[in-house]
Amino acid sequence: MKRFIKNVFAQNEYNCFGCSPYNEIGLQLKFYEVDDYIESEWTPAKQYEGYPGVIHGGILSTMIDEVAAWTLYIKARCSGVTSRMNVRYRKPAASNQEKFTVRGKLREQNRNLCYIDVQLLNTNNEICVEAEVVYFAFSLEKSIEECYYPKDYNSFFEE
Repeated sequence: MKRFIKNVFAQNEYNCFGCSPYNEIGLQLKFYEVDDYIESEWTPAKQYEGYPGVIHGGILSTMIDEVAAWTLYIKARCSGVTSRMNVRYRKPAASNQEKFTVRGKLREQNRNLCYIDVQLLNTNNEICVEAEVVYFAFSLEKSIEECYYPKDYNSFFEE
């Protein structure tokens, strides 16, 4: 089952480079829950290149970190901060691709650490980038009080 995740943070002056619909130079990622995964599709543009014809590795890492954060929000039901990322670039991410799919899966939650596996796939479903992202997860109370996490989890899915 695929369901759209509402960006509950996108209010007022929310300017996240990864997911804000208001950041004109940002990636403007939108997310979906697809079974055990959180996914986003992204259409590349030349302004995100490093070498000609190849998306910059920092942009790819940003997408990895962003989908990991949304995986934390939805699958661990809290917010947190990136503790570490182990990124493996397996194949150049060509900028002439129709789209990329980035997807995250919560592999393990051990106390306040969440281990999230992320893949970035090209149009042919080949893995261009894979990563293990470890998030330091906040308590639900801190997530709500300090990090704008919604009191009602279901508000992520309201139409």
